[in-house]
Amino acid sequence: MLELYVQPLCPYCRKVERALSDLGLDYETHRVSFFKVRRSEVRAVSGQSQVPVLVDPEHGVEGMNESDDIVDYLYETYGRRDEASTAAA
Repeated sequence: MLELYVQPLCPYCRKVERALSDLGLDYETHRVSFFKVRRSEVRAVSGQSQVPVLVDPEHGVEGMNESDDIVDYLYETYGRRDEASTAAA
């Protein structure tokens, strides 16, 4: 199952969550501290403390960061925006 590390006030995290929702993907959310120094779980999977971070064990992704990269990856791996819109109709 996909895992997403987020901080609730992060607009970049919401961007990734919208893509996951648009694609209808199930994922586990890990909410992390606002304070970067308290994000040891994020550092453990990505090597840094910024969020969002995506983990996709099925495809060997162990800690992808950067919201644009994550969104591109999700659509390339799990479908395109127009396919998701058609499926929802």
